[in-house]
Amino acid sequence: MSSEISDQPDIEAADIEAVRIEEEMEQSYIDYAMSVIAGRALPDVRDGLKPVHRRILYAMHEMGVKSTSGHRKSSSIVGETMGNYHPHGDSSIYDTLVRMAQDFAMRYPLVDGQGNFGSMDDDPAAAMRYTEARMASIAEEMLDDIDKDTVDFSSNYDDRLTEPDVLPAAFPNLLVNGASGIAVGMSTKIPPHNLGEIIDATIHLIDNPEASVPDLMEYVKGPDFPTGATIVGRDSIHKAYAEGRGRLRVRADYEIERSDRGSDKIIITEIPYQKNKARLVERIADDIKSGDIEGISDLRDESDRDGVRIVVECKRGANVDIVENQLLDNHLESTFGVILLALVDGQPQVLSLKEALEEYIAHRKEVVRRRSEYELDEATHRSHILEGRLQAVQNADDIVELIRSAEDRSDAKDALRETFDFSTDQADHIVRMQLGSLTSMEADEIRDEYESVQQDIKRLSAILEDETELNAVVKQELRETKSEYGDERRTNIIDDHRDVTHEDLIPEEQSVIVLTESGYVKRMSVDQFDDQRRGGKGIIGADVKEDDRVARVLCASTHDRLLWFTDKGTVYSTKGYEVPEMGRTARGTAAVNVLNLDEDESPVAVVNASDVDDEYLVTITKQGYIKRTHVDEYENILSTGIIAADIENEDVLQDVTTTDGDDDLLISSRNGMAIRFSESDVRSMGRSARGVKGINLGEADTAVCVSSISDPDSTTLLTVTENGYGKRTPLSEYRPQSRYGKGVVDIKTSGRNGPVAAVRPVEDDDHLFVYSASGQIMRTRAADISRVGRNTKGVIVMELESGDSVAAIGTLCSDSCSTE
Repeated sequence: MSSEISDQPDIEAADIEAVRIEEEMEQSYIDYAMSVIAGRALPDVRDGLKPVHRRILYAMHEMGVKSTSGHRKSSSIVGETMGNYHPHGDSSIYDTLVRMAQDFAMRYPLVDGQGNFGSMDDDPAAAMRYTEARMASIAEEMLDDIDKDTVDFSSNYDDRLTEPDVLPAAFPNLLVNGASGIAVGMSTKIPPHNLGEIIDATIHLIDNPEASVPDLMEYVKGPDFPTGATIVGRDSIHKAYAEGRGRLRVRADYEIERSDRGSDKIIITEIPYQKNKARLVERIADDIKSGDIEGISDLRDESDRDGVRIVVECKRGANVDIVENQLLDNHLESTFGVILLALVDGQPQVLSLKEALEEYIAHRKEVVRRRSEYELDEATHRSHILEGRLQAVQNADDIVELIRSAEDRSDAKDALRETFDFSTDQADHIVRMQLGSLTSMEADEIRDEYESVQQDIKRLSAILEDETELNAVVKQELRETKSEYGDERRTNIIDDHRDVTHEDLIPEEQSVIVLTESGYVKRMSVDQFDDQRRGGKGIIGADVKEDDRVARVLCASTHDRLLWFTDKGTVYSTKGYEVPEMGRTARGTAAVNVLNLDEDESPVAVVNASDVDDEYLVTITKQGYIKRTHVDEYENILSTGIIAADIENEDVLQDVTTTDGDDDLLISSRNGMAIRFSESDVRSMGRSARGVKGINLGEADTAVCVSSISDPDSTTLLTVTENGYGKRTPLSEYRPQSRYGKGVVDIKTSGRNGPVAAVRPVEDDDHLFVYSASGQIMRTRAADISRVGRNTKGVIVMELESGDSVAAIGTLCSDSCSTE
């Protein structure tokens, strides 16, 4: 064999061209890239279809698998498409067929599938031998009039058949159903839109060619995904439409079901487009297990054929607002990157909304023009035939005699042409006519048809000669498509003028925050409590355990920053909304669920620090040690807390207040003593300092409260005792003195009054929330409590049950703009 080869003479090449290999490689790669771009990966701007989509629909059209026919095996459709038009493998064809049948993937599915075509959980479709399909009704609009020379055809891959280069497309499918694809060095990702909105914008652009993108956005509000959900931010939509590129933030739709028992639920009803529902649920579950999301007791996917329903059940006492925000942050929002890239005259081009519609309008006008030319040719030919038939009816006897005397059909045709001046087509038609067509009744029908054809010729000629008439036809057909297939928008759009944070998503409202001695906390809306006259019993405000009692009550907004001070001198920071909201009769949640407390510490005081600017925090301990520290030292509070005061011996932190640097301080004791002095008497110290003595306490006496006095002329000092008695006294009766004095008598604590429970500076219009140790709460106005002098017993403020006592007081300014 080798000898035979060696014996053959060398043959010189007819033509040898020397090329640089890098240039050849570059050109070959470009040729390959363009073949992928134009032949597989990118949609045509005119019909919005890639070749595989177009070939599937055309194959179904040729097979007669219309919306009115029965379903056909998917394998049959795939085989026909692959054998005649798309020789790239059955799996890619079937995958495309499946997607065109999925109502969660396409806004207006082009295929009507029967069987398992997959799900939002990314479940695969059944094998093609088990499923059936036919064209959806709207898909027939894509192919309507394709047999009227409306589009160009090219040979298929083996030159046996021809296939359309583009479909006539009775609606702008590129924008209506969107598209996605990855080519060589480029990709496209076009979101779906509402058919009615796109058609309205198209008609507007036909009437107003100078319309801008903002003008078109009066009609096209934004993408309209088949899975609904919500687009956050109109600016990003405008950018995508104006530039052809943009990033949309898509948020799941959900509702919150609140329960009086504290077990709130978040019901997710719609998820972002192209989000895998099963994977979404799985990722939420993973975050719950890892502790990245807290406060969820159960997670269930209750979705069915009717729609999505994912139930997120919160733990009893958990703050549903925080759970909601954690889900939004990590799972319920996704980004849809818009790249409006399509083939224009065979070349990839990034388009604006206006440019995409202009290209479609130009295509549709060309389709209508070519169809009109085709129909005009048909009508003109028919008119010519009808003219011959009318002449034949008028000369029926002569024509019958002429045909009878002819030797054959050819002689008869020649005789008709010579005698009556018929054309070849007219003579052919007359020879084939039946005798029954020569009756007078038939003649009337021919005349009616002739007149109708003449009207068609006039109409079609006007369309071809007048651009206005052509546009009118395009608009009318678009309106008919909208009327037939238009539906309501599914995707909502909300404004987003700034970045959304957890706090932005939570309504700001005034709340009452309750803290018990055993470390239970909760939040309630102030609207749950109506004003009462002093001396009332109040209503249930907390379900306190037998061995527990209310320790503190604070009025604050859900957006306020709260500083929690513990008995060990540690401070923690939260927002108001991070405290779980519960009903009046609820006990609350353990503080360890809100604060990262050590085992042996409990919160004893909470301060609203939201309005604190260049100010100080002042702490007081039971033994009377006072300390003043600048708020800057409390800026960066760790989740594990930071030191707020050095607590020694058997002492514990008792109370905290804020000052502006020029206030007076007033310390009140359990036995009814009070001392007022300038805050400058307490130098500013670091957080870790113990402080200095603020009041010289008597035997068995302890400090109860520390108050800051900034406006003594409009402020009175409210003092309430444990037995429910209290009074308001002008601050002028508390003369300033030096720090560490014994002070003056504020209120008598012997007999009926009992020890001091709480002391607060108040103004007449302030609202008071008086809490008893057992959980009763009463809301009243400060003005309802009598103004009397020092060293008096006061009046009844709250009527208490036997064994109960006043535990704490919260104050709320009349305009709800700030809290004590």
